[in-house]
Amino acid sequence: MATFPAATGDVLTSTMFNGLPAFAVQTAKTADYTAASGDEYQQLIPMNKATAIAFKIPTDATYNFPIGTVITILNIGAGTCTISAVTSGTTTVLSVGASASAPTLGQYKSAACVKTAANAWYILGALA
Repeated sequence: MATFPAATGDVLTSTMFNGLPAFAVQTAKTADYTAASGDEYQQLIPMNKATAIAFKIPTDATYNFPIGTVITILNIGAGTCTISAVTSGTTTVLSVGASASAPTLGQYKSAACVKTAANAWYILGALA
């Protein structure tokens, strides 16, 4: 298996790429959902509702994800998915979307939620 990140001049083969971990696709969430232990890293969390739906990030007091944690969301439903904190005064969720503190995902858009400090998350991806 290859060592990543690759360096200039490395020759990468299909065998090396095929050895990379794949996402485990969770059961689609059809109601508002709060991130929990086991949602991080190579997990894909599909959100699927015809109307608005929310993905919430808990405070560190509820579940303390390690700094550097990445949670990946995919909105497959027709409703807009809003990403926000369960407790906005405690947990900060920021992005470059239309609303920095409550980014949204349209249908077939995805985002990565990256924890950068205690109770601090940045949302990166196809934000509205």
